[in-house]
Amino acid sequence: MLLQIDWTKVLIGEEDWPFLLEIAVRTFAMYIIILIGLRLLGKRGVGQLSVFELVVIISLGSAAGDPMFYREVGMLVPVVIFTIVVCSYRLTTYFTAKSSEFDNLVEGKAAYLIREGEFSIGNFSKEGLAYDEFFSELRQYSISHLGQVETAIIETSGAISVYFYPDEKVRYGLPILPDLFEKTIVRITKADVYACSFCGNVEQLEPADVCRCKRCNREAWVKAVDTKRVK
Repeated sequence: MLLQIDWTKVLIGEEDWPFLLEIAVRTFAMYIIILIGLRLLGKRGVGQLSVFELVVIISLGSAAGDPMFYREVGMLVPVVIFTIVVCSYRLTTYFTAKSSEFDNLVEGKAAYLIREGEFSIGNFSKEGLAYDEFFSELRQYSISHLGQVETAIIETSGAISVYFYPDEKVRYGLPILPDLFEKTIVRITKADVYACSFCGNVEQLEPADVCRCKRCNREAWVKAVDTKRVK
């Protein structure tokens, strides 16, 4: 017995063919509404959006989805939702402009991740960044070790701003290239300059079974490097 396939149900489900035209009209209308909503939010690009603004964009997209293909959802519903969301956004931005405390509460504050070639441990742990993720970001700037970095700041948008030492001031630092960073040791067998793999603190170490970092009291070290940044 041959398998019978109802291609009408496969293609349009339980709806009828005329509803496809209605879907087209709904989708185009929602497209226009989304454009208007985004225009009212301002001209910032996706990479410049704060977490709060990203939530607003996702909310608008969610509100726009259902009216496109659910017959029972009227077109006025998303219009009301869009109006409330956009007005709420405008009201929030007004208060953030008036009050720095409110701004910090809603959007957070920029935080230093690196100062003078070492991790700002407190801020780094608060941001919940993994080392691999952060090192990957730094390598996009052609950074091979932390001694090349004067400061690194995570902005409220999540972007990372990096300020470099000039070549003549590059110091020894923790290497962030995978093949070097993975060569972590505890027992020091040769006197040399080493960087703490946890906080980036650099010290001149003598041979010893255990050497504790003077900054964070950890015991794992990586041989420090002082190469110039390739521009």
